[in-house]
Amino acid sequence: MAGAIIENMSTKKLVIVGVILLLFQAFSFMVGGLIAPSPTTAVHYLATKCVDSVRHHQSNKWFMPWGPNQCDKIRDLEEAMSRKIEANNIVFAVHIPLPNKEMSPWFQFMLVILQFDIAFKMYNQIEDGAMATIDVGLAYRDDTLSEWTEMAHSIEQRKLSCNFTTSKTYENEGRYYECDLLPFMELGSVAHKYYLLNIRLPVSERKKVNVGIGEVKDIRLVGIHQNGGFTKVWFAMKTFLTPSILIIMVWYWRRITLMTRPPVLLEKVIFALGMCMTFINIPVEWFSVGFNWTWMLLFGDIRQGIFYAMLLSFWIIFCGEHLMDEMKRNHFSVYWKQVGPIVFGSFCLFIFDMCERCGLNTHRHTHTHTAVHGLFLTCCFSTRGVQLKNPFYSIWASDVGTELAMAFIIVAGICACLYFLFLCFMVFQVFRNISGKRSCLPAMTKARRLIYEGLIFRFKFLMLVTLTCAAMTVIFFIISQVNEGHWHWGDYTVQVNSAFFTGIYGMWNLYVFAIMFLYAPSHKRYGEQQSSGDAGASGEDVQLTTTITHVDGPTELYKMTGKEAQE
Repeated sequence: MAGAIIENMSTKKLVIVGVILLLFQAFSFMVGGLIAPSPTTAVHYLATKCVDSVRHHQSNKWFMPWGPNQCDKIRDLEEAMSRKIEANNIVFAVHIPLPNKEMSPWFQFMLVILQFDIAFKMYNQIEDGAMATIDVGLAYRDDTLSEWTEMAHSIEQRKLSCNFTTSKTYENEGRYYECDLLPFMELGSVAHKYYLLNIRLPVSERKKVNVGIGEVKDIRLVGIHQNGGFTKVWFAMKTFLTPSILIIMVWYWRRITLMTRPPVLLEKVIFALGMCMTFINIPVEWFSVGFNWTWMLLFGDIRQGIFYAMLLSFWIIFCGEHLMDEMKRNHFSVYWKQVGPIVFGSFCLFIFDMCERCGLNTHRHTHTHTAVHGLFLTCCFSTRGVQLKNPFYSIWASDVGTELAMAFIIVAGICACLYFLFLCFMVFQVFRNISGKRSCLPAMTKARRLIYEGLIFRFKFLMLVTLTCAAMTVIFFIISQVNEGHWHWGDYTVQVNSAFFTGIYGMWNLYVFAIMFLYAPSHKRYGEQQSSGDAGASGEDVQLTTTITHVDGPTELYKMTGKEAQE
């Protein structure tokens, strides 16, 4: 009788398919390691101190740190004091990018980190829990002659976390505090060539604004954006893989519908996995090169979340459908205890991502807790939808937001480890049950025994590949948190992070491709010659799963005397 391709295809052909997939896997790693540059680039900027001589600040006036229309600059605060320039009239200007360079839509996003250079003074020390209030404006233009256009303006607060490693004495005045980096700005698209940041540190002793933050000498920024070369390689991979998965998915479902019986649960979730893989593959990012779509980061996170939720659920159902126990399976309701926490966790991560990506349109002068709570309500219930108007908002900028974000990350890490251990336990149960069924093999004829031994090996190998994919994903997330690095291999430089990005992405596509190909119904008649002499030997049937059946009954692959034999 006919069965799945994994059981009907000859060992030689399966080996050829496996080698081809392995070569594609190696190629996907090599594309990122040898062809693509590092995923991101970090550029350091030192703010130029400009003087605003106008008593009442003009919102449409922008200060350029260099160029033909550069501002009136000062070297340091000592010069400002000698010229009797107040702190409220000092503007820290940063032009992005550096001179003689241009930004590009291929950069996809831009993340800016801020660091204060604060000198120690006995009469002006940093107080505990000091909060820096920052009046910041962002403008853009696409040529060097046009006027600057305001893109965003906000008054933000950042809590200072600084340490002075030496003793606080007069002899050590002028030494700098060691301050932590602060999240400052994030743009979901880089649609313009030039950007200008004007930063003010307004001082008001009456309102206790920027009092007790020490003597700020300089402001340093670190701009991080995706490399254009990596973006092109990434888009090319998505463009190539999208039709590949789409074609195999249509081919797989066509074979399922040709059968007279309805699809079983495992076949449905395999098809759903293919749909999610296609959804994440579709290269809609091409449009971000020509359109200023600031929501692309959020949309990309949503697509990844849907895929990972489907993948984790698939693994649970995939292993469960091959457990030969007394439970009646082939129903999604059987797995609600395992799949339910995955869906709930994905929803929680979605809420966290909404809070991280969304920003408020208005200037926030309220307390931290009120701002975070209001942000959550705005993201979830605003009639205007997702608000991405304030690129300076960050959930990490407040104590409550930081604690909330860290709690989400820690819980997500613990759940990921527990899930992987539970998956290993399920695979162990499957292996143990299959090993228990091996006792049936000696009673079979030699030809039939060899067939089943080959099927058992194929199935175990596929389960080990599944575990390997899960382990590689965990390793990928760990390595992605480490600073970008590269290895030198002869005359070549291997970009480790790029290799893992493209390699893991290629691995998921190859895994989904292999699952749909191997579990598609075969048009062959499996083992007719071998089983022609075993007619009527139904007692020798061995079942590897409790659900997959052929149109005429259980297939060879899925027969290892489970419930049907018991009944």
